[in-house]
Amino acid sequence: MSSILHVQWTVTPLIAPRPWLTCGRCGGIKPFQSSGKARLNANGKRLDAWLIYKCTDCDASWNRPLFERRNVREIDAGLLQTLQANDRQRIEAIAFDIEGLRRSATRIEEFPEAHVTKRVLAGNPAAFERARIALSVSLPCALRLDRLLAVELGVSRTRIQQLHAAERLRLSPVGARAFRRPVRDGMAVDLDADSTDRLAGLSTGVSVQPG
Repeated sequence: MSSILHVQWTVTPLIAPRPWLTCGRCGGIKPFQSSGKARLNANGKRLDAWLIYKCTDCDASWNRPLFERRNVREIDAGLLQTLQANDRQRIEAIAFDIEGLRRSATRIEEFPEAHVTKRVLAGNPAAFERARIALSVSLPCALRLDRLLAVELGVSRTRIQQLHAAERLRLSPVGARAFRRPVRDGMAVDLDADSTDRLAGLSTGVSVQPG
């Protein structure tokens, strides 16, 4: 029997980044949120595409450019189908593309709220010497790693730092500021069993990280 407990935490952000823009109807700088709908406009064989955002106060629209005057043959077929069908899941992925959003807005608000699902991949949750937590993060997420670990393991962020300093909690990839950075897909955390202090929620359950 393996002495290592392998678990996976799937972290799904709940709120897409919001650009702050001048709202012509409100007359000031306001946050806009994705409507989850795209718009296509054809001019001969060339297409324009936008993701439609709405002012959170008055519902005024802002069209975020996705591409302009692009020959239809140059557009990825999957992307084109997504936009034509307004595929909810793939449109959501575009809304979470903060690097793409930065090309159209200079002020962007990000949110740490996330849904966390945990499952055992291998090993015995009742008897193990070391736990390895693999993070699966399919969309960009603003949740910091230390906050995720503290809330899900039921300890303070100071305790997380203490365990790391004592080399009883190890990160991959390593980095001087890894705890302060947002969680990313492929991160892993190794935790010694004698460090768990009966930590809650290590291997199973579903939770929502608060804002």
